[in-house]
Amino acid sequence: MTTSPRLLTVSGVEVEVVRKAIKNLHLGVYPPDGRVRVAAPLAVSDAAVRVAVIGKLRWIRKQQAAFELQPRESQREMVHSESHYYQGRRYRLAVVQTQGKCDVVLRGNGTLELHVRASQTAEQRERVLWRWYREQLDVLVPPLLKKWQPKLGVKAAAWGVKKMKTKWGSCTPAARRIWLNRELVKKPPECLEYIVVHELVHLIVRNHDERFFALMDRHLPKWRATRKMLNAGPLGHAEWGY
Repeated sequence: MTTSPRLLTVSGVEVEVVRKAIKNLHLGVYPPDGRVRVAAPLAVSDAAVRVAVIGKLRWIRKQQAAFELQPRESQREMVHSESHYYQGRRYRLAVVQTQGKCDVVLRGNGTLELHVRASQTAEQRERVLWRWYREQLDVLVPPLLKKWQPKLGVKAAAWGVKKMKTKWGSCTPAARRIWLNRELVKKPPECLEYIVVHELVHLIVRNHDERFFALMDRHLPKWRATRKMLNAGPLGHAEWGY
């Protein structure tokens, strides 16, 4: 059982609180703007949540300050020489006019060619790029599932990619479905692998409890460093956290 999120204000900090059938209270601060979220056991009162948040206020504000300083991407205009990312590498966009199929070609010289018609708007050009990004994820994700599902002893019934504003990934254990944030295609390969493993582990353990972290430590010992790298990278103009 999970309750609907509700907001508390503690010493000027807005806190999103959800209650679940868990044993321990979990507090997190998430990019891009330092959103504070508390997952608390069902029986824990608002007063107890306030005490927990007050005890972590210094840490919360430190995390929020770090997010404020984190580099941000501006709204993409889809024009020549604009920077775009693929698998952690920065590419220079080259807009190439075509009368044929609109597509993307990745060059070895650090150039990402966007083949589009002259009449297409920035929004239409961006859709072409995102279609190509999705095609790359369709290639990159299956080998990771093939590698990790046998290791973990689980099998996802389905997986998908979508735009997500608050998470890098999610899992629906009942349906055995995992979702991946489409922006992961821009991040280093180890970041995509970390999120795939993270969500597969949720097919074994629903919550972020001691058993969950033990499984992550056993199978992906460097996951904490990878998570730090993922959350420290440039944030899109409308991004998320994990």
